[in-house]
Amino acid sequence: MATNENRQRKASRYVVPVAVAGVAAATIGLVPALAASGDPDLPEITAQQLIEKIAASDTQALSGTFKISTDLGLPSVAGLLSSGSGSGSGSADPADRLTQLVSGSHTLRLAADGPDRQKLTVLDGSDEYSLIHNGNDVWAYDSKSNEVFHEKSEGAGGKPEDAKLPGTPKELADEVLKAAGDTTSITVGGTAKVAGRDAYQLVIKPKQSGSTVESVKIAVDAANGTPLKFTLNSVSGGKPVVDAGFTKVDFGKPEASAFDFKAPKGAKVTEGAAEKAGKDAEGEFGKGDFDKEFGGLFGGLVPEGAGGPDGKGGFNVIGEGWTTIATLDSGAPAPKTDEAPKEVRGFLDALGDKVSGKFGSGTVFKTKIVNALMTDDGKVYVGAVTPQTLVDAANSGK
Repeated sequence: MATNENRQRKASRYVVPVAVAGVAAATIGLVPALAASGDPDLPEITAQQLIEKIAASDTQALSGTFKISTDLGLPSVAGLLSSGSGSGSGSADPADRLTQLVSGSHTLRLAADGPDRQKLTVLDGSDEYSLIHNGNDVWAYDSKSNEVFHEKSEGAGGKPEDAKLPGTPKELADEVLKAAGDTTSITVGGTAKVAGRDAYQLVIKPKQSGSTVESVKIAVDAANGTPLKFTLNSVSGGKPVVDAGFTKVDFGKPEASAFDFKAPKGAKVTEGAAEKAGKDAEGEFGKGDFDKEFGGLFGGLVPEGAGGPDGKGGFNVIGEGWTTIATLDSGAPAPKTDEAPKEVRGFLDALGDKVSGKFGSGTVFKTKIVNALMTDDGKVYVGAVTPQTLVDAANSGK
C-alpha cells in the first residue's frame, strides 16, 4: 500500500514541474529580478533560486480561468488542419476536440485536486466542451451535440502524472524546462501581475543561431512557485506563437462535486476503445496523447534523445538543442501539389516556398515556429529552425 509520503510525491507530479530540478546550474543566469515601473516590488531572486522554487512547489489543488491564444502564422485556410474537430464536429472524443487548442484563441476553466481529479472546460460562446478525470473515469461532454465520451483510466493506482491536462501554463512550462541544457540561457526578466497575483518572469532563450524561437517567458507565482503564464515568441516577431495564462486563479481546494459527472438525459454516450481514444502505452489519455496532438508545436521545440536510424518512426536526428532537426528519407518522390484538390493546393502553395541548393530542389513548408523541407527526391527535414537552417542541413548531405 502506498504511504502518504508516496501519494504526496505522486500528487506533486501533477502540478509541479519536478523535471526542472535537473536543469544544469551553469546554464542559468544569476542576475536577480528588478521591478520595472508599475510592476510588483518583490525580493530579488536569481534564476537558479526561481527554478528551485518551482520544483519545490507543493501546489496540488487550484481552480480558475485561463486563456490560450495560438498564432502559427498559417494562411487563412488553416482550418483544414482541424477538419473533423471543433464545435461543429459532433464528436466528444478528446483526441478530436483538443486539437482546437493549436489555433486561435480559447477561454478555458480549470479545476484540479491532486492526481485523481481534474476538469478542463473549453468555452465557445454559450457552448462548452468539458474533459473530466475523476478517479477511475475520464468523461468528455460536448454541450452543442449533446454527446458524451467515456473512458476508464487506471486512477490512483496507475500513473497519475499521465492524467495531466494539456495546454495549461504549467504543462507548457514543463515541456520547455525539462529540455533545457547548455544550449539555453535562463534568466529572470523582472516581475509582473498575473491574475491579480505577484509573479516573477523566467526568461528562456536559445544560445544558438538558427532557431525560430526568440524566447519563452514563464510567469511564476511569487508565493507558491506555480507557473501562471506561458509565452512563446518567434524570431519572426508579431503576436506570440503561444500565449497561455490565467486570468483568474484560486489555490483553494475545489469542492468534490466539481468533478462529478452524469450524462444528461438524451445524450449519446460512446464508450471509448483504446484505439479510438488515442490512449498511450500507459493506458490513459495523458501525456502521450498530448505529445501526439501538440508535440510538433510545444514538446517538439527542443527534441529529446532518440537519434540515429533506430529513432522513433525511422527518423534520424541531427544537431542539438534548439537547432535539432529530424530527418527522414521516404524513398519516394515528393507529391506534386498541382495534383492535390483545389482547396488543399491553395493551402500548400500559400504555406510553401520553393528552394534549391547542392541537395537539388524542394519546398519549405513554414510556420512561425516549426518548418519542414521536403526535397523533390523524397527527403524530409523538420525542426523549430529557420528555412535556411533546413537548407544548410540538406546541403550537408546528412
